[in-house]
Parts: sequence; C-alpha cells; structure tokens
Amino acid sequence: MKRSILLVAACTLALATTAAHSQEDKLIYPESKKISHTDEYFGTKVPDPFQWLENDVRESDEVREWVTQQSAFTADYLADLPFREVIESRITKLWNYEKFGTPSLEGGRYYFSKNDGLQNQSVLYRMDSLYEEEPTVVLDPNKWSDDGTAALSGAEFSSDGKYIVYATAVAGSDWSEWKVMEIESGKILDDLIEWTKFSGVSFMPDDKGFIYTRFPEPEEGQDFQSLNKNNRVYYHKIGTSQADDVLVYEDNDNPDWGFAPEISEDGKYMVITVWKGTDDRYQVYFKELKDSELNLESDFTTLIGNFDNEYSFIGNQGSNFFFKTNLNAPNGCVMSVDVAGDDFNWQVVVPESKDALSGVSFINNSLVCSYLQDAKSGIKIYGLDGSFVRDVELPGIGTASGFGGKQDQRETFYSFSSFATPPSTYRYDMQTGESTLFRQAEVDFNPDDYVVQQVFYESKDGTRVPMFICHAKGVELDGTNPTLLYGYGGFNISLTPSFSVTRLQWMEMGGVFALANLRGGGEYGKAWHKAGTKTTKQNVFDDFIAAAEYLIENKYTSAENLGIQGGSNGGLLVGACMTQRPDLFGACLPAVGVMDMLKFQNWTAGRYWVDDYGSSAASAEEFEALYKYSPYHNLKDGVSYPPTLVTTADTDDRVVPGHSFKFAARLQEAHEGSNPVLIRIEVSAGHGAGKPTSKRIEETADQWAFLVKHLGMKPNLPDDE
Repeated sequence: MKRSILLVAACTLALATTAAHSQEDKLIYPESKKISHTDEYFGTKVPDPFQWLENDVRESDEVREWVTQQSAFTADYLADLPFREVIESRITKLWNYEKFGTPSLEGGRYYFSKNDGLQNQSVLYRMDSLYEEEPTVVLDPNKWSDDGTAALSGAEFSSDGKYIVYATAVAGSDWSEWKVMEIESGKILDDLIEWTKFSGVSFMPDDKGFIYTRFPEPEEGQDFQSLNKNNRVYYHKIGTSQADDVLVYEDNDNPDWGFAPEISEDGKYMVITVWKGTDDRYQVYFKELKDSELNLESDFTTLIGNFDNEYSFIGNQGSNFFFKTNLNAPNGCVMSVDVAGDDFNWQVVVPESKDALSGVSFINNSLVCSYLQDAKSGIKIYGLDGSFVRDVELPGIGTASGFGGKQDQRETFYSFSSFATPPSTYRYDMQTGESTLFRQAEVDFNPDDYVVQQVFYESKDGTRVPMFICHAKGVELDGTNPTLLYGYGGFNISLTPSFSVTRLQWMEMGGVFALANLRGGGEYGKAWHKAGTKTTKQNVFDDFIAAAEYLIENKYTSAENLGIQGGSNGGLLVGACMTQRPDLFGACLPAVGVMDMLKFQNWTAGRYWVDDYGSSAASAEEFEALYKYSPYHNLKDGVSYPPTLVTTADTDDRVVPGHSFKFAARLQEAHEGSNPVLIRIEVSAGHGAGKPTSKRIEETADQWAFLVKHLGMKPNLPDDE
C-alpha cells in the first residue's frame, strides 16, 4: 500500500510501533515530552506543557522527530485495519469519473476545468465554440510537480483574450505565486508575482497590466507561521519585474486590514473593499479612472467608512453601484447608490426575503440572486430596477452553484448536485429562462438506491435546527446502524446538499450519513451566524450534541455506533464535543482543527478569526468563554475518550499543525483505556485546497477503515473489490 504520511527508516519504525500490533490492548504511544510552561490570562494561570509542539516542523528537530514517531506509529496501526485495502480500491473506482467545472466565456472563448477521473489536479481547457469536440489544454498542473502537490489556485483573463494571469500554490499552502501566459502561443512570460495570499487580480481597462495585493516577505523560516500584516495594493505592468510594481494603496495606521481591489467591468472605476476579519463587515473606497490610467495623483473616495455591515460590490451601471448588503436586512438584500455626487443616497433594489441571500451575480443586465431555503438552493432573477423576472427551475432539491458571467452576456452556466445526485452542468439562457443540460457526471452507482430526507430537531435551548439524513434504501431503524454525523457551524458558512463519492461509499457500505446545519453558519442569515460566535459559541456544540441525541433517540444509531467528523472550524467542533460528551460517540475524526483557543490568533491567518471566536486577549469574558471549551485545555486525566483519528498536514499555514500536535499529545497523555487515539500527519499538504486526488483517496480509506473497525461495522463491499 502506498503511504503518503511521514515514515522513518525500518529500525526506527520497529522501535516506535511494537505496541501497535495488538489493537485490543492499551496502546503505548510514542513519548511526548512535557515542559514547564505557563501563560497567564486575566489573572488565571494556564499550563501549556506541550507548548514546544507549536514550533514549525521544518525548523525544529525535536518537533520533526515527534512527528516522525507519531506518523510511523499511526501508519502501522492503520495498515493492520481490516477492509483497509478493499475500501481504498472501491473509493478509487468510484472516484474515477470525469469531473467538469462550469464554463465561462472570456475574450470570446469558453474556458472550463476538467479532471479525467484520477488526475491529481484538474486541467484548464479552452474551446472556440461551446460544443467543440477537442478542447485545447491551457494549463495542466499535473505537469508542475512529480507528486501532484502543485495546484492551480486562481486565474484571470484579459478582456481582449490575449493573456491569462494564473496563480500556483504548492503543498496546499495559502501562499500563491502569479504568472502570465500568452494564451494563443502558450508562452509563459518572465513576470512573477510573489507573497500573495487571499488575493485575486483585476486587469486594467487597457489589458496592459493588473492590480493585486501582497504581504511583505516573511522573515526567513517564518513562511508558515508568521502573522500576515501590512497588506498593500500594487499595479503590475506585464513584461516588467515585480520590483518595479507601483504601490496603489496602503494604510500603515491599520496593519491588520486587508484589501480586495477590482476594476469595474466598464473600466471606469477602481473599487477597494476593506476587510479585517472573517466577518462580513467591510469598508469601501473607490476612485474614477481617467483614460484607462491609475490616476495615482487622486485620492480614493470613502463610500463606506465603518465596519458595521456587509457591502459586497456586485457591479455598476455608469455611476450607479450595486451592492449585496445586510444593512437593515439581516437576511441580505441588494442596494444601489449613485457615486457621481457627494451625497450618497442608498436605495433598496431587491428587498430582504425570509430566506438568506447567499450571492448575487450581474448578468445580462439582470441580478441573479441565490437564496438558501432551509439550507437548499433557490435562484431568483430580478431586473436592475428590482422588478421580479422569474425563478430558475432547478432539477430538484439540492445545491446550485455558478451563475458567473459578464453584464452583457446572454448565457450563464450552473452546476447542480445533491447527496445522491452527481454534478450536472447546465447552460441557462438569461432571456428565455431555459436550462439545457450541458454535461452530466457518470458515477458507478444508482441514485434510486438511496434515500435523502431533511428533518428538524430541537437544540438544548429549544432552537429548531435542520439536518439532512441520507442512507441506502432498506436501512432499518433499529438503533444499530453505523452513522457518521458531520458539522461545521462557523464563519457564516452554510452546509448545503452536495455530492461526494466518499460519502456515497460510506452509505454504500451500509452507513447512515447525517449533516447538521448548526448555528454559526449562514443558513438563516446574520442572526443565525451571530448566535454561534464569541461568547455564544457553545450554542454550536449544543446543536451538534442535540443532533447526535436525535439520531440515537430516533433509532438511527446508538452511541457506540455513532461517529462524528468535521474539518477546520469543524475540527474544533469535534474536539469540543468529544471533550464535553465522550460518552456520546463511538469514534471521532477531527481534521485540521483549531484546538488551542487561547493562542489561535498568534499564527498566520488566525487573527482574522477573532470575529467569530473572540480572543483570550480581548476581555476576561471572552477568555473565560474560550477556556471553557478549548479542546486542548479541556482534556481530563483518566477519562476514556472515544477512538479518535486526528488528521493534519505539515504545511498547513491556515490552521497551523501545532494545534493538532498539541491536542494529540495531551489526548494520549490524558486518555484512559484501550481505545486508540492517533494522529495522521500528511506530508506536503496544507489545509485541504489543492490536495492531490491520490492523497484524498488514501486519507479517506484510512478514515473509513478506522470507523468500520470502531463502530462495529460489517461493510457491504462489491464482490469485485
């Protein structure tokens, strides 16, 4: 079996793993050194004996040795799990289908991404006409690295169709490098833009250059840990060095602020959206461009000068700007403002609905509004005067995404999928309202064999929470079904019905899959989000625990047959719930989780999350709330925790791996009993974006085999596997 987690030489492996072979006995884990380290918060002293594991694995010999031993121990354990190989074989077969991105029309040509099935990275193609039989390869990231860890992380086209500016990211890092290619010749120019993160690019009207944002180069050895501050806006002229780029905007008085610049589609304005965290609260500046030039001698005009509300720029018609906003509209609305005068007069164009407005596109001089209707997609089209045009008739209950395009384009494309419905791409005629199937995924399963339902349950405080439950037909509600409960609950992010071959395989094996729409997400607008943030974050964990109790009370499963899973903020969710209710779960899969809630703001992008979490440095009240649920700090000695497989990656510079390292070390120390509590550490991978297909398959096979073992599952597997 090919392994991608860290391994060591055979002699070290033998020393580290001799105790891992008897999986029914209490495991003896590799030693995790403890140090005497204490931090103080508002008079409370907090011990942190594994503080040394915060150090970057690339810079610290002792952390690297700890990672090596833990990885070898885990690899040996996972390799012995029953059904591991046959599970990987079946996932590989299911995964091997063509995957298409939604097309976009750029400079008179259509562009789309495609993965033949098992390619590590999707390939970017172009077509001169929509139904061209032999598309032309534009960019193939699979040729950029031997192990498939280099990914295409962004792209922008010049309006004349001559250039593509594209971003590459290596090993899953948030850092990107931008390059320029002449599309017709395929020539890669010498232009190289470095030290960008969370940045797009926007072409100037003359297509001779573009604007972008970057951070200062980190100190040596701090690429994956240092805080990202002093974001600045630059202009790059194609054919020149980055050292010659022109500074367009900076704010040295506010080093924590970030900027998102863009040129309006008509080329007449530059708009800068200012952000300082993950919450949708923005300031907005703009300036008029003269003769396609930057007009650097003029100052930007402040349109919005506070961080009170969301103001997402949709587009403009002359001096009339359109924004998606939650100003006096917690569920979101569309407003316009004429920026020609000094007295900005805001007008409601599309009023607030009972459903949350999740996105707006400006196509064919119309507004395409995407709504969440009990966590399911609903699409409505309005004129620029706010007049209702029509509903987009979707193929069923699920998730519709896409609807990109330009203001003067008649057509757009969208993708539709659900838990048991593979993605299908549709062309939508903006004038007639007709949807035409363009491409449909062909996956090795029958959707009619599965049941998808939505239920509502009550949380601890009586709040009504939705949850999707999916399983194969014929599953009996006898309280014994292996069940996997997934959640997130944060950052205004909504979980909607979507297709996943890994979840499909879980159901195919006989498992029940449940997805809970917890507070903290964006499913029901601003109020739903805010009810799961800062000092009310415990609501999220209560919602998840109540979902588990619902599944047990309604005979889907039992505590010993129930697994829980979540990644990033969802990893925090799993960590918090397993420390609060270790009796409630049969297995836990926390992935790339935020586990040290007292220090998260000290590393890379962590400072942005203060909007959702609060901060241990902000106030005694916020410190106490964080300390009460922080997974790392709430592990208790002598408790028998559920079987747990922590997953992280060595080059995760979003949620630094030290979070998971410290949590795993403390968990192994505190845990009493024979249940395995392990950490799986991926090599040359980050937070998840751009992870190669091969690594995704291996990781899923390990997780599913772990659940099969510890949830007492007798998996249904095809005979040919």
